[in-house]
Amino acid sequence: MRSYSSSAPPCAAGHRPAEASVFRQLLPIALAVFVGFLTIGLPLPVLPLHLHDTLGAGTLLVGVVIAAQFAAALLSRAWAGALADTQGARRAVISGLVIAACSGLAYLASLALVATPAASIAVLLLGRVLLGCAESLVVTGALSWGLGLVGPQNAGKVMAWIGVAMYGAYAAGAPAGVAVHAQWGFGGIAVATVLTGLLALAMVAGLRPVAATATLRTPFYQVLGAVWMPGLGLALSSVGFGVITVFIALLFAAREWGNASLAFTCFGLAFIAARMLFGHLPDKLGGARVALVCVAIETIGQLLIWGADSAPLAYLGAALTGFGYSLAFPGFGVEAVRRAPPQSRGAAMGAYVAFLDISLAITGPAAGAMAGAWGVDAVYLAGALAVAMSSLVAVRLLASAPQGGRHA
Repeated sequence: MRSYSSSAPPCAAGHRPAEASVFRQLLPIALAVFVGFLTIGLPLPVLPLHLHDTLGAGTLLVGVVIAAQFAAALLSRAWAGALADTQGARRAVISGLVIAACSGLAYLASLALVATPAASIAVLLLGRVLLGCAESLVVTGALSWGLGLVGPQNAGKVMAWIGVAMYGAYAAGAPAGVAVHAQWGFGGIAVATVLTGLLALAMVAGLRPVAATATLRTPFYQVLGAVWMPGLGLALSSVGFGVITVFIALLFAAREWGNASLAFTCFGLAFIAARMLFGHLPDKLGGARVALVCVAIETIGQLLIWGADSAPLAYLGAALTGFGYSLAFPGFGVEAVRRAPPQSRGAAMGAYVAFLDISLAITGPAAGAMAGAWGVDAVYLAGALAVAMSSLVAVRLLASAPQGGRHA
């Protein structure tokens, strides 16, 4: 596997930023990402039920609508990476937050068409597409921004803290979404989506940008070729996250277990705990080694949900899934950065995260069809098998480590 090297950015010349300095530089971006990602976290536990119970959508159609966000994110990754590299990461983040607020407006518009379910679902689908484009811009821009501030030798920490913000928004957004929905219905979710997008936009407006890293756009297929192996590991390990995102609420409803939002919270809190306690390990020990251990933990979590006969066991499975997946993402991601051309790290981050989009875009409809045929619990057995396969990718990465140093 080809690797790339380059001179370090100013912040990395001669020494590595102290841990506290890295944290201080990343914190404002991470906080903005947290608030911005509430636009995704708030609808998580209520949108599947709104589609199924209010609009009469079947499990396959629920999976398609939810997965539309991830498909849109996938299709916009190349654009998002090129924008971050050529026009600056800050501009990519700002553009994404504006589009995220617009997705809430689409949710509002869909409520005017509830009497015509097909039309309402179509407008909801538009909202999910907008949110996918927004997510692509925000994540790609934030990762590129962080790498520009603290250097590629801290790639694991950048991914760890941006990930804490993302999944912290899922953990906080899910119960908040249930509370908002209980008080104001899906209209409240729509308004909250608009407001959180605008609040995050205000938070990044005054932050210091980093210079664009390229004047010419690197062909996306070239960057994709450099990171496809770590990306495959990310895609397989993300199936566990995908089946929780789309189907945990329906599983709890089918089993009459009560509050499904706590499963999102357990996932998110375990995810954050792993990042805070062990987020330095991919940089220190190597991404593939860390990923190999963590996907085993995630697999156990999926199997627990599959075999759960009570809500507490499902909560434990969600927590183990979150804990394992937490470090699989930066673990495979560090390997991607090591293999990426230095002048195109924004595009490389876009290409790497595109594998997450591929995974989630496929997982939604495929798991929906599986749930319709064999029951909702069956998707978690499939999730366990997919996650377990990512361990083979980690082993392959260990055997094909780039020569010439640990970092790009």
